[in-house]
Amino acid sequence: MRHAEITVHVNRGSANTLEASVESLETHRDAAVVLRGHERPAHVHCRLDGDLDGVARIDGPNYYVEPDEVIGVPIAVDADRIDEPQTGELEVVTGYGAESIAIDLTITPGPPSVDVDESLSKPNRPHAASDGDEPSPKPQSPLVDRLGPRLDLETSTVAVVVLAALALAIATATAATVGGPITMVGLAIVAGGLVVALWLLLQ
Repeated sequence: MRHAEITVHVNRGSANTLEASVESLETHRDAAVVLRGHERPAHVHCRLDGDLDGVARIDGPNYYVEPDEVIGVPIAVDADRIDEPQTGELEVVTGYGAESIAIDLTITPGPPSVDVDESLSKPNRPHAASDGDEPSPKPQSPLVDRLGPRLDLETSTVAVVVLAALALAIATATAATVGGPITMVGLAIVAGGLVVALWLLLQ
């Protein structure tokens, strides 16, 4: 995130002059003073006053600014330590105290952190059966439940009828070819057995 910046022109137009780009600054994050040198070199001192102790700090306060040189002076801000705004001044001095400017500086509390439930980031997974659990059977429609036994019965019935008809046809052909009372008796026994078998199957 980009820092808030305050630009201070040093010796622009004449010696021992300071011009700030803003009169006040409000921030909850780190800031910086940008010293821009102009016609003449100068010693510049930066300091913080007011209720900013422990909330903001300048680690290196003293700078020597050459003409056309740009120096960034970092201001470290710790907004997490406060619950309400803290106000003070950023003072920039040059010419060994001959010229100074003060910029109102307000440090505000940082934005509240948002706690994210970690379970929301995990995809939902279907319940896996344990080693002792049997897999759940697939649901069937009521129509399949009603027709299943009936279809099985009709299939077996058709198979038996076909086999019976085939056996009866073979017996009839044999009786017609061979002839004789014994053959006719055998044909009658086969036909009777088939009738009994069909009757038992349909019960």
